[in-house]
Amino acid sequence: MKRATALVVLLLAATPLLAADATEEVRKTEAAFAKAFADRDRDRFFAADAHFLGRRTLNGKKEVVEVWSAYFQPAIAPFSWKPERVVANAAANLGFSTGPVFDPAGKQIGTFTSTWQKQRNGSWKIIFDGGSECPEGTK
Repeated sequence: MKRATALVVLLLAATPLLAADATEEVRKTEAAFAKAFADRDRDRFFAADAHFLGRRTLNGKKEVVEVWSAYFQPAIAPFSWKPERVVANAAANLGFSTGPVFDPAGKQIGTFTSTWQKQRNGSWKIIFDGGSECPEGTK
């Protein structure tokens, strides 16, 4: 009984460390996604059941990749982004990232929000993504 209690206490004590590690994994994955977009490398970060919320909702990886393919047409990416705030849950299987979106000249034009899910193979994939334009007067 004492051994089981000690194991539970140990697991509870490790939970914040798991979330901290997961937060850093999500931060690195979001930054890698932004770099892949800038480098024109598409589709490896989208979960099979990804949903992107924009002017219309895109449902599933196939539709997301199909619509996002237009953003990969120009030699230079039409926008860029970087994570500023990133968190992960205590179970270390869901993450959230948000930050600014910039036009090619570096002017902030909006914000993004991404929800990430850890896959069975240990990789992180976007399951929900959306953003918003900057409020008038803040651009």
